[in-house]
Amino acid sequence: MNIRTRGVLPVQHLHRLTQAGVIVTPEAYPLQDDQFQPNSVDLRLGETAYRVRCSFLPENETVESKLGKLTQHRFSILEGAVLEPNCTYIIPLLERLDLPASTAIVRSDEPLSARTNPKSSTGRLDIFTRVITDHSHRFEDINPGYSGGLYLEVVPKSFPIRVRTGQRLNQLRIRHGHARLSDENILRTHQTDPLLYGEDGKPLSVDRLKVGNGLYMSVQLAAADGDIVGYKAKKNRDLIDLDRIGHYRIEDFWDPIAARKDDMLILEPEAFYIFASKERVRIPTHLAAEMVPYDTGSGELRTHYAGFFDSGFGGTAAEGGARAVLEVRSHDVPFLIEDGQTFFRMEFEPNTEVPELVYGTHIRSNYQGQELKLSKHFREA
Repeated sequence: MNIRTRGVLPVQHLHRLTQAGVIVTPEAYPLQDDQFQPNSVDLRLGETAYRVRCSFLPENETVESKLGKLTQHRFSILEGAVLEPNCTYIIPLLERLDLPASTAIVRSDEPLSARTNPKSSTGRLDIFTRVITDHSHRFEDINPGYSGGLYLEVVPKSFPIRVRTGQRLNQLRIRHGHARLSDENILRTHQTDPLLYGEDGKPLSVDRLKVGNGLYMSVQLAAADGDIVGYKAKKNRDLIDLDRIGHYRIEDFWDPIAARKDDMLILEPEAFYIFASKERVRIPTHLAAEMVPYDTGSGELRTHYAGFFDSGFGGTAAEGGARAVLEVRSHDVPFLIEDGQTFFRMEFEPNTEVPELVYGTHIRSNYQGQELKLSKHFREA
C-alpha cells in the first residue's frame, strides 16, 4: 500500500489497513462492513464497563493501571446495562490499533496518526464521550506509532442511557501527516466547489465568508413567529435505550424553543440545548471536515460534542447543503445568544483519495439534508 498524498485516509484505505492488521478486533467480534464510513471507522463498546471516581489522562502509565486505582465498580454490558447521569464510566472498546505495523506495510512520506470523535447521535443525546489511550496526555488524539487498546470515557449528562456490547458511540479517523486547508484554499475551493450556502440554498458570495484558521458559521434563531428553532433537555427523564431507533416521543424528553420577535435567547447555566446553524454546509467528496468550538475568550460556551463531517455531507452543489446541528451548553453564567451569532468553525482536510463511499449516497444516513433534528432515537415530529 503506497500513500504519498497527505490527508485523511478514505474508506478504501481503511479496509486495507484492517486487512494489514493495523485495526485489530477480537476473533469473536470481527469488523462489520457497516462500521466503515467515508472517512472513518465506527468504534464499538466492549463487554465490560468500569465506574470510576473521576476522569483522567494516564500520561506516564497505562489506562489499565489507572483503572486499578480509580475503579469503584465493574460490570458486564453484554446483555445491556444502565449508565446514570453525571457518573463517569470507562469502557474498553473492541477495536485496538497497531499503528507501528503500518510502517512495514504502508510506504508513505509521513507517519500515520489517528483522531476520534463522538458520533452524531451520541452528541445529540448529551452523552459526553472521549477516547483515552495508554501513556497519552491528550484525549481523542492518537499519536503515530501507537500500539494498544482504545478506551472510551462515557458520561451521560441529561438522560440515563442503556448501553450494550457492540454499540457505536464514537468513530476513528486515520491521517497521513496533517494537511488542514489554509484560509486561502478554503476561499479558492468555495469559488469552484461551494462549501457554504445561505438559507435560500444558494452559495454565499466569497466576501460573505468569515475565515480564520477555518470557516466560521453561526446559529439560527430567526424564524416565523412560533416556529421551533431549538430544544432544551428536560431534567430527570426516563432512560434512553440506545438500541431503540425512532421510539421515543420528543415531548417526553425535550422542551421546544419557539422563535421570538427579538431573535435572541438567554441560555441557562448547565442546561443542554439543540440548535441548528444559520448557514448550510456542504463537504465536497475530496474533503473531510471537523467542527471546532469558537473560542469566545470569555468563558466556555460548548457548541458541540460530535465534530466529524464526512465527504458528501450536504449533497451535491445543486442540492444546497445541510444545516449543522449544534449541541450547546453554557457554563458558569447565563449567556445571551442572538440570531447569526458566530458559534463555531469548520476545519477542512483533503482526503488522500476520493472515498469509494459517499455520505448520504452510498451509505444510509439519518442526517443527510437535515434541518433542526434531534437524534435518530426520537419519533419524527
